[in-house]
Order: sequence, then C-alpha cells, then structure tokens
Amino acid sequence: MYLFVIDFEATCYEKNPPPRFFSEIIEVGGVIVNPQTREVINEYQTFVKPVLFPKLSLFCTALTSITQEQVNQGIPFAQAVQELRTFSTKYPSIFCSWGHYDRKQLKRQCNNFQVSYPFSAKHINLKEAHSQFYNVRRMGMKGALLYHGLSITGTHHRGIDDARNIAKITQKMLAEGWNWKDSEQSY
Repeated sequence: MYLFVIDFEATCYEKNPPPRFFSEIIEVGGVIVNPQTREVINEYQTFVKPVLFPKLSLFCTALTSITQEQVNQGIPFAQAVQELRTFSTKYPSIFCSWGHYDRKQLKRQCNNFQVSYPFSAKHINLKEAHSQFYNVRRMGMKGALLYHGLSITGTHHRGIDDARNIAKITQKMLAEGWNWKDSEQSY
C-alpha cells in the first residue's frame, strides 16, 4: 500500500464572495510515496476548469499564482477525478492530506457535481498524525517544514508544490519511525 499525498487548490475570495459561491478545485497535485522505502514513486498534477464561478478572483490568483489561462485550459472536474481514480488503482494507496480541508473539498465537490468519490473511506490527516507523532501542536505545512529544518520547494499554495513539500514531511516522519497504519481513519 502506498501513500497518495494530495493537495488541492480551489477558487476563493478574500472577502465578499458572490452570492451562492461554491469553491471549486482548480489544481490537483499528488505525490505517491512508498512507505517502506520512503521514496517518491510518481507524481500527478493537473489544472481543473471551474464551471460555476469560472472567473478567478484577484485574491485567488495572487494567493496561488494560478492564472485564468491555466484554468481555462484545465480539464473538467469529472476527468480529474477519473484520473485520480486511475492513478490510485495503478498505485494501490490511501489518500493523505495536510488536514481535513482537501478530503472535505473533494467530497463536497463530488457530491455537488454528482461524480463518484475516487477513494475508499480511509484517509490520513497528516497534520494530525504529525502533531501526535512528535507531540507538538498542530501546525501548517510551512511550520512543519521549518520544525524539521526542511526547505520549502516551489511555490506555496500550488497543488503540486504543496504535495511535494507534504511528501517531504511524510518521508521524514517515516524515517523517524512513524507507523502510518496507526493514523488511518474512515469517514
């Protein structure tokens, strides 16, 4: 069993979103980690075209560095979910993310768009696992990287870069004896 470390970026507003705003995934970044060897086996990245609120806010672009052109050329959400399903079948894995946001966002969007959720009910909240394993307060990804003396790779709030950084933390935890099976939860 592999660990599929996933990070989503989604449409957002700093304040005053439009009426009935629904946040949509605009980037998927994923990294497959072999927990036995602690090696990164493969990566997945795609942009997703939002449909309900297709125009990115200035805040969203500034936060993520994702451009309107990138999402306009993105794939449909259902296709991204199918690609995640295919990827996780090729590498039998458990969905892992830094916190619960990504799991909840994916479930909410699958429900809203009537797309089958691509993973099992099992999930690992790496933020919580990190906190428990090191007996420290919960911290953001950047804080955890600093805690371990690891440098941030790429651009923060970019799906693939955040997934790579979370994978680095995961590899560190595994190297120091973390048993990922103790952190599995079903939802």
